[in-house]
Amino acid sequence: MLTKKTMDLQLFAGTPITDLFTQNEVLNYVRDREYAPLLGETLFPERKTPSLTFDQINGGSRIPIAASVHDFDTETEIGSREGGKQELELSLIKRKLQLKEKDIIAIENPRTQAEQDYLIGRVYNDIDVLVAGVRARIEAMRMEMLATGKITVAENNLNLNVDYNIPSDHQEALTGTAMWTDPSSDPLKDLERWIDAMDVTPSKALTSRKIYRALASHPKIIAAIFGKDSGRVVSQGDLDAFMETHGYPVLRTYNEKYKVQGKNGKYTTKKYFPENRFVMFTDDTLGETLYGPTAEETRLTRDPSVDTSVIGNVLACVYDETKDPVGTWTKAVATALPSFAAADEVFQAQPIA
Repeated sequence: MLTKKTMDLQLFAGTPITDLFTQNEVLNYVRDREYAPLLGETLFPERKTPSLTFDQINGGSRIPIAASVHDFDTETEIGSREGGKQELELSLIKRKLQLKEKDIIAIENPRTQAEQDYLIGRVYNDIDVLVAGVRARIEAMRMEMLATGKITVAENNLNLNVDYNIPSDHQEALTGTAMWTDPSSDPLKDLERWIDAMDVTPSKALTSRKIYRALASHPKIIAAIFGKDSGRVVSQGDLDAFMETHGYPVLRTYNEKYKVQGKNGKYTTKKYFPENRFVMFTDDTLGETLYGPTAEETRLTRDPSVDTSVIGNVLACVYDETKDPVGTWTKAVATALPSFAAADEVFQAQPIA
């Protein structure tokens, strides 16, 4: 997709790629491009910050701490705050694609107008792919955090583990015949136990299609909705109505996928939300997705010709780097990490293996 009217081919001929894709042009393209929304963007709204670090503050339990009765003319009881604070650092997330020498020759010296349009479109497609890739890595972080309370990074010689300190009594992994894939298990009793462990009443639950199917086909769920030996099939509407009527959270699934490219060049397909996880939470905001500055963005502020006001959460650019062999690169980069202010207000379960 082009962001401006294609110029006459004679004007383009011999024009350097970096002049065809100026930084302002690329910034405006990314700003105006409508990328498919991701679930994590609604659960953890995005916000840009000027710093690479932030304080993760957990508010503690919502249960009020009662004041005590005093005699007159006595000092007021001194309380202490629940919750805690930890400093977290945003992660640098980036990826780039190279334009080979033949591509550079074709773009800068096109044979026809159609060839010029096609090649320029390919570069913008690269921008889309790279920006989507950065957003996908951030979405994977959000869903891992929501499902497990942690974010693990084991890539590019990094081994990091961010722990959001979910209360231990707000997590449970079922085993043996207690797992929901076993017909003798009791999912409703599990849900009741988990809800009772929370200080708030959860209204939503997020899980995988695999766990949803295990619930919808479970004999005790079918019996609770339609009666024993009904032989009926539980629909999404049936399950929603039952859950709402009986004070259970309404269940939704998240099954979107992304790919990871290994060092050998091969791709592995993964799901944002783990297949064996089930998490309950309220309608309140769970946290934020925080974006910070990048070195690329900082350098752009020195260039008066660049409109830095249009720089968004993910920065894309087209630049020359190598002289032998000649190389031009398209890159997308961001610094980001989700916060989890409601870490004390979720229940994270593993109901199947």
